[in-house]
Amino acid sequence: MKAPSRTASLSSSLVTSTSDLLDRWLAAVLETPGLTALRDPAEARRVLLDDALAGLELVRRFEGSIVDVGSGGGTPGIPLAVSLPEREVTLLEAERRKTEFLERWTDELPNLHVIWGRAESQVTDCYKVAVAKALARPPVAAEWCLPLVEEGGAVILWVGPSADAGAVAAVAGKIAGELEEASPGFLLLRKTGPTPPGFPRRPGVARKRPLR
Repeated sequence: MKAPSRTASLSSSLVTSTSDLLDRWLAAVLETPGLTALRDPAEARRVLLDDALAGLELVRRFEGSIVDVGSGGGTPGIPLAVSLPEREVTLLEAERRKTEFLERWTDELPNLHVIWGRAESQVTDCYKVAVAKALARPPVAAEWCLPLVEEGGAVILWVGPSADAGAVAAVAGKIAGELEEASPGFLLLRKTGPTPPGFPRRPGVARKRPLR
């Protein structure tokens, strides 16, 4: 019987270690107050981990740095950082307590970075991909995410079946973005130019006075 190659052994070890990290992260999310209302471990795995990884191939279509806007407990950013170790992944979160939780994982994931702040206060046109899951209503999420992305980059939103793609497309058109085809459960916005003057609007304005 042929002995397993060293490469195969290393590959198996890597899969085991990344799986262990995600298991520990998921358990920590459930154990830390204020990160999720989910309590059933199986449901939490489906919503926080499996659903995040459902967007992996879509994210892979675009090269370069990734920002997870409103990362919360780290989804989809941490599963993406584990799955794409060659990509820089930034977790952007406005609540200090949540950023402290997210910072716990940067020692184990060299490609992971954490920023405490609001989307509207960040430097614009600097990431290749922005992702968001359960951030806000899709038109508002689009307004927060598009200014962060460089021309030619993309915004990927995890959405429910009732998401109004037309409303999101209308918002995107005001911020140098356009809606492209994506698999069910996602909205994909391509950045078609630099962020126009006037965007991002001041913190809180997008939610109070949504674009139409």
